[in-house]
Amino acid sequence: MLSPIASRMNHKTVRSLFAFLLVILFCAGSAISQTRERDMAKESLIWDHLKTIAPETIEDFKAATVAMDSGNYDEAIRLYRAVLKKAPDSHHVLRRLGTSLVMKGQLEEGLSFIEQAIIKNRSADNLYTMALFLAYPGENKEGTPDQKSQAFAVIKEAEFLPKTGDDPDVDLLLSQLAYDFGDMVTFRRATERLSANHQELMATHFFKALLAAYDGNWSTAETEIKRAESMGLAPNVAQEFLAQTGIEGRNRTWRYSMYGASVVGVWLVGLGALFVFGKLMSKRTLRSIEEADPNAGTSNADLGLRKWYRRLISIAGIYYYLSIPFVIFLVLGAAAAATYFSFVLGHIPIKWLLLLDIGAVITSYKMIRSLFLKIEQEDPGRPLKVDEAPGLWELARSVAETVKTRPVDEIRITPGTELAVYERGSWREKSSDRAHRILILGAGVLNDFKLNSFRAVLAHEYGHFSHRDTAGGEIALRVNSDMLKFAHAMILSGQNVWWNLAFHFLRIYDFIFRRLSHGATRLQEVLADRVAATKYGAAAFEEGLRHVIRRGAEFDVSANKEIASAAGRALQNLYELPITAREEVESMARDSLTRVTSEDDTHPSPLDRFRYVERITSQTEAQISGEVWDLFKDRAGLTAEMTSKVQQELQSYVIA
Repeated sequence: MLSPIASRMNHKTVRSLFAFLLVILFCAGSAISQTRERDMAKESLIWDHLKTIAPETIEDFKAATVAMDSGNYDEAIRLYRAVLKKAPDSHHVLRRLGTSLVMKGQLEEGLSFIEQAIIKNRSADNLYTMALFLAYPGENKEGTPDQKSQAFAVIKEAEFLPKTGDDPDVDLLLSQLAYDFGDMVTFRRATERLSANHQELMATHFFKALLAAYDGNWSTAETEIKRAESMGLAPNVAQEFLAQTGIEGRNRTWRYSMYGASVVGVWLVGLGALFVFGKLMSKRTLRSIEEADPNAGTSNADLGLRKWYRRLISIAGIYYYLSIPFVIFLVLGAAAAATYFSFVLGHIPIKWLLLLDIGAVITSYKMIRSLFLKIEQEDPGRPLKVDEAPGLWELARSVAETVKTRPVDEIRITPGTELAVYERGSWREKSSDRAHRILILGAGVLNDFKLNSFRAVLAHEYGHFSHRDTAGGEIALRVNSDMLKFAHAMILSGQNVWWNLAFHFLRIYDFIFRRLSHGATRLQEVLADRVAATKYGAAAFEEGLRHVIRRGAEFDVSANKEIASAAGRALQNLYELPITAREEVESMARDSLTRVTSEDDTHPSPLDRFRYVERITSQTEAQISGEVWDLFKDRAGLTAEMTSKVQQELQSYVIA
């Protein structure tokens, strides 16, 4: 019976793998020397034995051995017969005479002499010689199954008998026959002895390759068979072994798997490093804000933090795109692995595998497609002409001059309560401060907005321009956009499920990137707050920020109630509605004002911002009076237009 490895190879292949051993094993004298000379210490013991029984035969015995080793079997037989007449009880002479006869082709007569040697002394050498010629009765010949079975029994007996010298004869033959009969316990025992004592033999490494293949240790099997090849094993035999056992393919797959796992491991370490750096930067930023003197303006530490944040966000943005091949590899690899193991286990849940494999392909396609899908960005609201609010335009230019930065090129009025700035233009235009500057002004925030506090809030927005906050962030914006597109595509295709690795990657990366980018924006907001408080006073800035928060709550509550109660009729002017739900408004405003800053916030909490600027004692600009609506020519017409715009959006939403 063959071993599990041999059973995967056809009979012809197994025979060819052992073919070289037929030559090695079928040698004269020790019958097991590849190119080794006889062990002279062992020979001396034989000579000493002959001296005690027939000393006059020593020279003939030596000459007979030389003749046998040189292949002159006729001369060897003649001399050994002469020695045997004078030393008939010498089992050494009987064994060597029998060996010479077998080598000459006289198998039966030779085996009879070897059998006589065994009767006189059941030694390891005598048993080994009998087993050898039973299993391999001639050069390139093998015995019958019965003969090989007898040989295996004989050599197993020889295994545990005392041996003279350090010849590997017994273990080599035992290894071959044990493997041939599928006795892997004996094969392992004999091979391990060869490995411990005879690393110089080609056969040792051949057997080690077989044992490693049997154990499924493909890397060792490949190493050992190539070592055997380097020591003389025929290249075609080595290649046939590798091909039939599939070792090269397995090792190649294993190596590539290890390479892939290592690369994925490095990638995961990179993700962890981004998270750790983000945490450290967040703590460093908070400490800097708390410890810095706000009256000193923007310090070198602040500039350093901003620079490092930009670098880190750029690295994180690039890392997202570098991560995409890894995620696709993991998604497809996981699906392929699940399919493979299902076939191996013999249990193939067709429906589940189809769902998994198709999902992996869809996910990979959607992830790649999200990188090339362009979404047209529309500017909010509409442009506010200079002649509609000349006072507002003048105020905007005045604040820009105070902050010492370029004024906005465009003011866009919206129906909501937004108050923000951004730039439109190419990267080159933004980096050279030539981009189109835009102020977003929500009509809903303007009611009762004092000019003095409005100036401070506007100065905060201009602070972003002067610090060049709006000039950078292209990578962050692009990454956020691509992640949103990918998330949207996954939701639409039903791939936002627990077993989808890409879905979990998106969640994790969004978390890491959000922490990084939001940490940077929190720093930007604090530095912009300092600009506003330094120019127009901490009190004016606090009053302006409180107004924006409160007015946002008032407008949301009032507008929502009006929209809900309209029920098909035209909306009343949303910007002139009375404030009725005071408690709800107060609750919303209080929640916004008193919230605690978290790492997911783009802005520090209002109370923290008030606390940071209250230490600012300088103020360069005198207070002014009036309200923002005073700067517009036609408040009624503008608010009616904004109400109409909301009405149209509601109708289009209902129709859609």
